[in-house]
Amino acid sequence: MIGERSEVIKRGTEGNAQIIFMRFFMLFIFDMGGVVTSTAGSDIIEKICKELNISCNRFYELCEKGLESDLLKKMDNGLLGAKEFWNIIGSKLGIKIQCDYWRMFFHPILNESVVKIIESLRKKGHRVVCGTNTIESHYDNHLSRGDYAFFDQTYTSVSMGVSKPDCDFWNKILLAEGFSSDECFFVDDKIENCEAAASLGITVFNLANFNQITEFKKSIKVFLKNHKK
Repeated sequence: MIGERSEVIKRGTEGNAQIIFMRFFMLFIFDMGGVVTSTAGSDIIEKICKELNISCNRFYELCEKGLESDLLKKMDNGLLGAKEFWNIIGSKLGIKIQCDYWRMFFHPILNESVVKIIESLRKKGHRVVCGTNTIESHYDNHLSRGDYAFFDQTYTSVSMGVSKPDCDFWNKILLAEGFSSDECFFVDDKIENCEAAASLGITVFNLANFNQITEFKKSIKVFLKNHKK
């Protein structure tokens, strides 16, 4: 039943050793920025632009944002590292950039209310993972802070080579975790990501701001009630 740690299933033997499978009840996928921590937001871009003495519009032009060659998208998908990124930007500006501003200005605040929800779900036997779009610099920052330690596993766009809202992002996680979409609950601060996940049959909650925690908890309860054995 839901509420126990996990179900131990014995399925035959191999030699003298029993093969034991751990069955988790439901899969919960949490976004990181904007859910577990505050989002990086536009303030980082503004600080970077101030440091480089350029406008935000100019920065996005340099990044070729929205184009097939979008440098920011390439960073998200692990196709471009921080050092390469700053070398390209520096070359376009005619300067040498030796500092990784992505990490220098990245100081997200932990949302303790969401962390408590994660801990509660894991104690009840559910599988709780992080599914996040992130770049190399921010991943390293979160890792050093211990932000990923709250989860059973972490899936990042930079390591998987695909980012939200591409449906392959969730399909890869579901395949790796061994859950079907109807056994999965996903929370994200961006509506476009929630809509993409919902199109796969995943139950979603759009945590647009941290004032929705009570509503978020109720959504989880409804999801578990609908799947109670």
